Amino acid sequence: MLSIYKTTENGQEKLETIANGAWVNVVDPTHEEIEKLANWGMDMDYINYSLDQDEMPRMERDEDYTFILLRIPIHQPESDIPFTTMPLGIMILGNKIVTVCRYESDIFKSLTNGKYKQLKTGKRYRLALYIFLETSIRYLSLLRQINRSIELVEDRLQKSTQNRELLELLKYQKSLTYFSTALRSNEVMMERVQRTQIFNYYEEDQDLLEDVLTENQQAIQMTSINTEILSSMMDAFASIISNNLNVVMKALAALTIILNVPVIVASFYGMNVQLPGEGHPLAFLSLIGIAVGLGALATFIFYKRNWF
Repeated sequence: MLSIYKTTENGQEKLETIANGAWVNVVDPTHEEIEKLANWGMDMDYINYSLDQDEMPRMERDEDYTFILLRIPIHQPESDIPFTTMPLGIMILGNKIVTVCRYESDIFKSLTNGKYKQLKTGKRYRLALYIFLETSIRYLSLLRQINRSIELVEDRLQKSTQNRELLELLKYQKSLTYFSTALRSNEVMMERVQRTQIFNYYEEDQDLLEDVLTENQQAIQMTSINTEILSSMMDAFASIISNNLNVVMKALAALTIILNVPVIVASFYGMNVQLPGEGHPLAFLSLIGIAVGLGALATFIFYKRNWF
């Protein structure tokens, strides 16, 4: 999908054709859209970099263009790894800016719904900074969502005897690993951008870049803390699950012993030999009483030992 936006006197408008000072946003482009980008002057290699899921953040600059690639967070609830990262390519080419990504993201929605009043598509470098900023904010938002999901799993883990909850926590641990790697790579790329001083034309841009680095650093620290907590939690709850299983097995063993006591008494008096009291009219009731009494005694002993 290819969308073209341009800031005018009436606000941000969506165009049908390319124009000076426009922002071209491309999501999961078709072959025809890729050819259109190439005709507009975008290098095919940079398009492929932006669509390659394994590409790492970097910046390349020449006299005619600036290419920046960063990794943005993606939420895929139905996936084996619900939170992961994908590359987003930003090409500042002439008097226009082009963004290319394989997946739709809320980052683009925030940039097109008027959230930032000072965002103007004609100020290409500032738009790139707003993309950086919204990416860091999106990381923080998804990290809070991961925290809430982990807390829900934690409540279920306290009574669990299965591995389902631990496997679910493992998914979040993988997500945090992807986040940590992407955030640190983004930080290296942003620091390089800061050293090149391409955003130093306006004081507002310098301040915005500082805000971006601060938000990104906060996301890195939050990811690191969550990873350590989750790792310790998984070790602790692995022991809890094992202990819960031992409690169940102990209760089943006690119940088996209690049920076997009457069986033993009945077995002795079920033999085809002479037995004491076999001719007494209350012999059967006496045997039942003895069996019930021994079972009750075993139950009392196990209860005192906290086997139930």
